[in-house]
Amino acid sequence: MEQYAWILWVVFGVFLIIAEIFTLGFVLLWFGIGAIVAALASMLGIGVIGQFLIFALVSTVLTIMSRTIFDNVFKLTGEEEIKTGVDTLPGKVGTVKKASKGALNQASVRVYGSDWKAFPIDEQTSFEEGEKVEVVKVEGSSIYVRKATKELPDWRGEN
Repeated sequence: MEQYAWILWVVFGVFLIIAEIFTLGFVLLWFGIGAIVAALASMLGIGVIGQFLIFALVSTVLTIMSRTIFDNVFKLTGEEEIKTGVDTLPGKVGTVKKASKGALNQASVRVYGSDWKAFPIDEQTSFEEGEKVEVVKVEGSSIYVRKATKELPDWRGEN
């Protein structure tokens, strides 16, 4: 049986490499390569314990190396931070769908197709339906807004 162990390692390695396609972690590839290297060790006559040690060592080293390389290559510095989801809302303009009401002047505002519970940033301003507002900040499931200015920003940078 030990003479055919390399076949089991190859099958296991190919299975892991194929399984990597369906995962997001980018780890199974390294274990698949480790299994292929263990298959080579088996073909060279190394015992079962040696095969497992080679599998573990190669897989671990490749995983650590890939994490180190990815961290160095894809590391972002402070200003290059990529914003996603609600982090992109501040500065965006929305439309008031339901006018302000209540003591807190709560309104309903649509920003990029999503309706948000909105409050004025100064706690006194009220909003009318159809009015344009700018998102100032997001807190939980609520946004704080101010009336959008009617002037377009000076896109040419001229003063």
